[in-house]
Amino acid sequence: MIRNNLSEIMGRKRLKITQLAEMAGVNKNTVLNLYHDASTRIEFQVMDKLCAALHCQPGDLFEYVEEGDNE
Repeated sequence: MIRNNLSEIMGRKRLKITQLAEMAGVNKNTVLNLYHDASTRIEFQVMDKLCAALHCQPGDLFEYVEEGDNE
């Protein structure tokens, strides 16, 4: 499964959902859904904007975890 690390990254950087949405130039609801791990997909354009705003790589935002691995 794909693990979404956005909430962890935002916590480390002490960013609010509205702050990141403004920084990245993406819809607040998009960030909200990603933050709460409620999204089933993400557009490359959105991922690009989030990575630029957070100064990170896509692999920092998302990682593959084997099923049953509860790290």
